[in-house]
Amino acid sequence: MSRAGAVATLNALRKPVGASIQGPPALRPRPKGSPVKRRYSAFAIAREALRHHSGWTRTWKSPAPKSRYDVVIVGAGGHGLATAFWLGRNHGITNVAVIEKGWLGGGNTGRNTTIIRSNYLQDPSAALYEKSRSLYETLSQDLNYNVMYSPRGVLMLAQTEHEVRGYRRTAEANALQGVETEFVGPRRVKELCPIMNIDGPRYPVLGGLWQPRAGTARHDAVAWGFARACSDMGMDIIEQCEVTGVTREGGRVTAVSTTRGEIGCGKLGIVVAGHSGRLAEMAGFRLPIESVPLQALVSEPIKPCMDIVVMANTVHGYMSQSDKGEMVIGGGTDGYNGYNQRGSFLHIEETVRALVETFPMISRLRMLRQWGGIVDMTGDRSPILSKTPVENCFINCGWGTGGFKATPGSGWAFAELMARGESPLAAPFGLERFREGRFIDESVAAGVAH
Repeated sequence: MSRAGAVATLNALRKPVGASIQGPPALRPRPKGSPVKRRYSAFAIAREALRHHSGWTRTWKSPAPKSRYDVVIVGAGGHGLATAFWLGRNHGITNVAVIEKGWLGGGNTGRNTTIIRSNYLQDPSAALYEKSRSLYETLSQDLNYNVMYSPRGVLMLAQTEHEVRGYRRTAEANALQGVETEFVGPRRVKELCPIMNIDGPRYPVLGGLWQPRAGTARHDAVAWGFARACSDMGMDIIEQCEVTGVTREGGRVTAVSTTRGEIGCGKLGIVVAGHSGRLAEMAGFRLPIESVPLQALVSEPIKPCMDIVVMANTVHGYMSQSDKGEMVIGGGTDGYNGYNQRGSFLHIEETVRALVETFPMISRLRMLRQWGGIVDMTGDRSPILSKTPVENCFINCGWGTGGFKATPGSGWAFAELMARGESPLAAPFGLERFREGRFIDESVAAGVAH
């Protein structure tokens, strides 16, 4: 470049930011009302360290609700936030409100045990959960937020001859579906998890279904990452805003009544897990689901001893080790319906007693804390992603004990359904399948907590 050209370039760069220049987008003024794109990076961390962290902004905004939105989503858990994110990312719909009666991620999103897998038997289930698992692989990059995805592998133990036959069948089905799994013998099981007792008299380990790319993610980070991305797109996340009624005119939803006033909507998405039946009743239809308590616990932290996730369906228990060293333990659902989010020592004792036979070392650990959640179960143990009898109302529920693993895939499919009126991933999971007898029976894969 000549000296005259260099001088001209420098003079152009010295113009005020508001001046009309041809340069990098960062030098142009931001249009009024457009969302701010904030990126986390090593440079940003170093910069804020020098500023004594005074420049960080709130991860997401919590504004007062507007009078009307194109889309209102009830439920600011993982599935609701993922739906909002993909509505904006894939379909350009950003005039969206996500309403939450409590705090963001305070429902099942913050109460699960963070397991991610896709080794389901039926084709529709495998397609949906594998889509979700593949989205988890790049979710941190998509959200510019570390969700701490750890593809450590999930091993489902076969402790009866019936389970051996079932898991061999699932491995063959997964091969046809494009899901990477394999059936492994007891020796390989011991190599994968040395602390396991494979020769127990009551529950010997005869093999297992191994999915190497399955794993875990930090559930809070998933919710926070989606919330931050939605907020950056200009969407409103409205916490402490309980829905008290649904206004309908001519068979369509026109607004939702909340504790913070009435909010008009063009479309309504109900994504409230265990409370789906109550919201559906407000909207004027019924759901074939039941709500059941589910419990989990963690032990005191110990040194790393288990780097995979192990599920033992025979004893309705599963276990993994968190980054902090805690043994994360869960079991099956309670034997009664309810909305109780507290645990019970009887259920905890049953779960731990069975797992101790397979993992004797945990008998010496003390329980650190325990909690409960509310899961929504369908008769075939498969979710509902569907239109409803109310014209512009959509429902996302029935995930049972496997909701967290499906978070990004559920949001992807539900956003497509709400935006376009149809979705290939969601099509098999419509409400009409219960009337037509087209069940997607995943009772073996999804009937226990995982």
